[in-house]
Amino acid sequence: MKKYIYLLSLTTASIFITSCGNDEKKAIVDNSPAIQVQVNQITEANNSPFLAVSGKIQSVNSADLSTRMMGYVTKVHVKVGDKVKKGQLLISINNADLQAKRAQVDAGITEATVAFNNAQKDYNRFKSLYADNSASQKELDDITANYEMAKARLEGAKQMKNEVNAQFAYSNITAPFSGVITSKTVREGDMANPGQPLISVEAPGNFEVMAMVPETEISEIRNGIAVDVSVKAINKILKGKVTEVSTSAKNTGGQYLVKIALDKTDTNILSGMFTTVQFPIEKKSTSEIVLIPTEVLITNGQLSGVYTVSQSNTAMLRWLRLGRTYGDQVEVLSGLSADEGYIVSSEGKLFNGAKVSVQ
Repeated sequence: MKKYIYLLSLTTASIFITSCGNDEKKAIVDNSPAIQVQVNQITEANNSPFLAVSGKIQSVNSADLSTRMMGYVTKVHVKVGDKVKKGQLLISINNADLQAKRAQVDAGITEATVAFNNAQKDYNRFKSLYADNSASQKELDDITANYEMAKARLEGAKQMKNEVNAQFAYSNITAPFSGVITSKTVREGDMANPGQPLISVEAPGNFEVMAMVPETEISEIRNGIAVDVSVKAINKILKGKVTEVSTSAKNTGGQYLVKIALDKTDTNILSGMFTTVQFPIEKKSTSEIVLIPTEVLITNGQLSGVYTVSQSNTAMLRWLRLGRTYGDQVEVLSGLSADEGYIVSSEGKLFNGAKVSVQ
């Protein structure tokens, strides 16, 4: 009887399990339309037609102004962005101690002047007496020595005044040339220390580019070479010429400093803009490089990538490691190979897993 009940329970369980297994789950079907996309193939190059290096725009005529004296800033007369003229007062520094010193020097000059005038009168009188044989040579020599010492003391007092006046120039910071204020690091009441940059001024309209060239190509760079300068911020290519080529990389980490003078242009460029300088020489490299347009890059913080098409015709975001920029293209160090394509445009918003249809 127990055996029969056991078999019956097993059969019932088997029927129940079989019944559950026959229930088929309905698959979720994605009926959204596919996004139309265009795909380009990777561009390979054995040697780039030009050497491209990074650079930075700076004003040809710029100055960081500081002081040689310590004191509190009593007044800042300009703001960042103000246009100034040569000699215009920019910053005033407390100079009460200099005023006291100048008063002492003025008093010393007055005293030395009186002493010099008396010594000069005595000298002239004894010269006449000596000529009339009414004074001895010893007396004339003593009067002459007194006269020369009084003259030297007066000259020393005047030079001390020149020194004080020079120090006053450092308590009133003025513009060395006409230009625009680009930065200031102090406010009223701050302590100004000797050598500390207080304010910066630049002369607008005349710019140059400082670029760093690797040691493998520096031997090809010469003064006078015409170059193209791509300014990323404004998407413009400017013309320029090499004006200086450094012959040492001792303090620049193996990179050689090259200065490029930009041609006059109406383009609105500013100091500090980053550039790509394209030299008309071949990059010395035997390895193939992979290039893609910079406009197709997807950025997220410090990451850069492109969308590719997977085997199941869906969009797939591929993060890349990038190298140098060559004009409007950038080198791909890893993340894409030469036999792969990437999406350059789409008729809808792409995301990982989105259905796509290649045009």
